[in-house]
Amino acid sequence: MEITTEQLDRLRRMLEKPGRQVVLLAHTNPDGDAIGSSLAWRDVLRRMGHHVTCIVPNRYPYFLDWMEGIEEIITFKTDEEGRAAAAIERADLIFCLDFNAVGRLEKLSDTLATNTRAERVLIDHHLSPTTDFDLMFSYPDASSTCYIVYALIERLFGTQIITRPMAEDLFVGMMTDTGNFSFSHLTPDLYRALAVLADTGIDIPQLHNNVYNSYTEGRARLFGYAIDRKMKLLENGTVAYMSLVEREMRRFQFQQGDSEGFVNYALTIKDVKMSAMFLAHRRFIRISLRSRGDVDVNLFARRYFNGGGHRNAAGGKSFDSMDETIAHYVRSVREFAEEGGLGPF
Repeated sequence: MEITTEQLDRLRRMLEKPGRQVVLLAHTNPDGDAIGSSLAWRDVLRRMGHHVTCIVPNRYPYFLDWMEGIEEIITFKTDEEGRAAAAIERADLIFCLDFNAVGRLEKLSDTLATNTRAERVLIDHHLSPTTDFDLMFSYPDASSTCYIVYALIERLFGTQIITRPMAEDLFVGMMTDTGNFSFSHLTPDLYRALAVLADTGIDIPQLHNNVYNSYTEGRARLFGYAIDRKMKLLENGTVAYMSLVEREMRRFQFQQGDSEGFVNYALTIKDVKMSAMFLAHRRFIRISLRSRGDVDVNLFARRYFNGGGHRNAAGGKSFDSMDETIAHYVRSVREFAEEGGLGPF
């Protein structure tokens, strides 16, 4: 990841006049990286004297409720007072964090389109970003958007401005987007950044406990049900998938974030190279894809489900029924395997 002097100078010019109206946007179904990067960057910009509003399309997971200042984030879906629309309308500068295309905002993208004068800045680590931004900090080789935000802070201001709450925000994003530091892009620079965050006095075991050990009983039972009753294997046990429809989620009192991590579990099986999770919503089915090694689920998602993401973590959508979606997945996996996309058996 290389942030150029030219990029930094452009960002400085955007921020040099205090008192700007700034909006930070994160993607639909915001995760630890989206929320952590938003909160940390918000605190930096407020220290510079800017007026900052954080907006997410829908509710963030309940296991992030403890993060300092998270209650100030506006959830567009439940924003009956129109605060999100008002903030976007008056914005001079809009930052898009942890997503590579405005379409990831879903209905919020229509509101964003009403402001055509604000400068837009992308801070993200997903592949193939769109070009409708005035300035882009797009680094697919970065482990998380929180790591990019950390690097921007380091280059612009020095790490001495990182407070303990900011360090907690950044650590959560780095931890969750790397699967607790078990995925790719685990570079020496990342661990040096973690050392700086640790120096602020953050309680790392407690942060891990807050995120990974704060689920509901319903979520635990839903997980057991999904693994026991819904996990299926294909292609000689090298591909797995699970699916949940609304009535199954209601049975276990499903809350936003309860399915987090389900798709990863099949990869603990020795021979499984690719895993999928199909989660039914009212208007569509959300698809999460994970893989290991050289199996490129970004390519798979783009080709078969109009999605994308990273090589080993991607997603997409289906507007068909669950049965039709799964049938399409099974056919697509077979074709993908025949083309060598799953590698040697």
